[in-house]
Amino acid sequence: MNTAVQSDNKQMQEIVEKVRRGERLTLEDGVFLYKSDDLLTIGQLANEANLKKNGKKVYFIENMSLYFTNVCEAHCAFCNFRKDEGQEGAYTLSGEQMIEYVEQHIHPGVREFHIVGGHNPHVPFQYYVDSIKALHEKYPEVTLKAYTAAEIDFFSRISGLSYKEVLQELMKVGLKSLTGGGAEILSDQYRKKMRVDKADVSQYLEVHRTAHELGLRTHTTMLYGSIESHEDRIKHMLQIRDLQDETNGFQVFIPLSMQPINPKAGIRRRNSAFEDLKTIAISRLMLDNIQHIKAYFINIGTQLTQVSLTMGASDAHGTIVKERISHAAGALTPEGITREDLIWLIKGAGRIPVERDTFYNEIKVYE
Repeated sequence: MNTAVQSDNKQMQEIVEKVRRGERLTLEDGVFLYKSDDLLTIGQLANEANLKKNGKKVYFIENMSLYFTNVCEAHCAFCNFRKDEGQEGAYTLSGEQMIEYVEQHIHPGVREFHIVGGHNPHVPFQYYVDSIKALHEKYPEVTLKAYTAAEIDFFSRISGLSYKEVLQELMKVGLKSLTGGGAEILSDQYRKKMRVDKADVSQYLEVHRTAHELGLRTHTTMLYGSIESHEDRIKHMLQIRDLQDETNGFQVFIPLSMQPINPKAGIRRRNSAFEDLKTIAISRLMLDNIQHIKAYFINIGTQLTQVSLTMGASDAHGTIVKERISHAAGALTPEGITREDLIWLIKGAGRIPVERDTFYNEIKVYE
């Protein structure tokens, strides 16, 4: 065996022992795991770590994705959802119009509205408040998980209110949790190159810090698979881990596999299955203080989601009903999935499906 292979084996063994002793992995450990092609060892280790945290339970929610507006002042290089005001296909719905849409598509058992959209500067902050207020009044039993940290930063800019004041105004009308989007890669250099002309790294983290201080439990994401390095991804995870040490407000980490702008794009324009599974497993190993890692079937497909449940993922997301952002960017997956299909998928991986609410309280365990 040559010395490089011996050295790799030794380093992998050291990481295995660290994880089993409950020691934290470092930046160097994370980068090594990304460079390794030993997916089975990485996946097995992540599976061990997940089983310690969550046993064989895999969580899902009956939810519905809603988008009030696709008009956006930002021009992020990876986004195919945004439109300019007046452009063909641009829309900005009132609360009443959204209720009409929901009534046409909602099914019994929906517990959460997942609400994100464009940064539309042509309407005031009050529009965004009124949007969720209308939903909360019509569907008081459905939890509102609304807006990304980047949207909260945008609302702060257009209203002149602080992050805390913006969040308090939204909480008054029913906001219960923030979505995880807007993180992309937490590197200002990356954000400059990818024209992420919205909240910067410190602003993204500060919004979540403020939300956690106000008692909101939030989600967080990482959009991977474009120009970032493996080191950028691990640094992203470490910044999330540090904030979680401070606030303990993140419920779940969601690795989002970048979609090509064109649905007809070939496989070389997409992340490989190997890369997707490795990212889920490494997320589980690096983020020892976050309870759940989500496998997002919209971006990686249902079958890979099923495999990921044995490689560190403990959340299979939810029914969604009709996803638009990843599909605008070329996702080839279903726009939604039924509860029965999710249960089948989870059981097929030898796991126990658990229907949850937004805060991971168990609604029903499907033994």
